[in-house]
Amino acid sequence: MSWGCVPELTNDCQDMTNASSAYLGIVIGAIIGGIISWLIYSRQKHTSNKQDNTLQQIKAINDHQEMMLKRLDDSDKRHDRVLNTILELNKRIDTIVEGQERMFESIKPDKEP
Repeated sequence: MSWGCVPELTNDCQDMTNASSAYLGIVIGAIIGGIISWLIYSRQKHTSNKQDNTLQQIKAINDHQEMMLKRLDDSDKRHDRVLNTILELNKRIDTIVEGQERMFESIKPDKEP
């Protein structure tokens, strides 16, 4: 037999030869290497999926924050417009009050000494 004798597989064999020992070592090494490679691939794929999920959540949070910032900016602009309108009304009211005070002062009878 050119492949060597493997007593675990054949009945009429006395001892394992060097060739069969090498072949058995290669097969067992390939099986163990395949299992380890599959485990590494499986863990990396799992980690990659978790990272993708986390990145999607971060993107969703970032989009939500940008939307909130835009709303805050719009609200701030509205508040500025309202404040400017109130200040303009205050100036107009002050002008009207000053005009009425001058009018009352002008029609008020002077005191005679």
